[in-house]
Amino acid sequence: QVQLEESGPGLVNASQTLSLTCTVSGGSITTKYYYWMWIRQPPGKGLEWMGAIAYSGNTYYSPSLKSRTSISRDTSKNHFTLHLSSVTPEDTAVYYCVRDTRVVIQTRDSGSWGQGTQVTVSS
Repeated sequence: QVQLEESGPGLVNASQTLSLTCTVSGGSITTKYYYWMWIRQPPGKGLEWMGAIAYSGNTYYSPSLKSRTSISRDTSKNHFTLHLSSVTPEDTAVYYCVRDTRVVIQTRDSGSWGQGTQVTVSS
């Protein structure tokens, strides 16, 4: 069974770049036909899909975050990484890494999810 685990700083200063890594076990990030994505949930708000990287290495981003977001991967370490630049307190959220057969998901009723990691952006 695949397992995903997020790691990264819990506190980031405004204007800096947030980097989170998702380490995958029990499955390869190059296995067809999975997508590996980042989803976040700000306090008191719903889930927000941020972007994904496919098994092929192709990337997809939310239009609202595209200018600030990049997702990369290291197949030798079987992990993928989110970079979110120029963060503000509005980027405070629980960040999840997720695997699914769809490139975009917006609910928790499908996919394999990490436990989530809280990120707070300090002004």
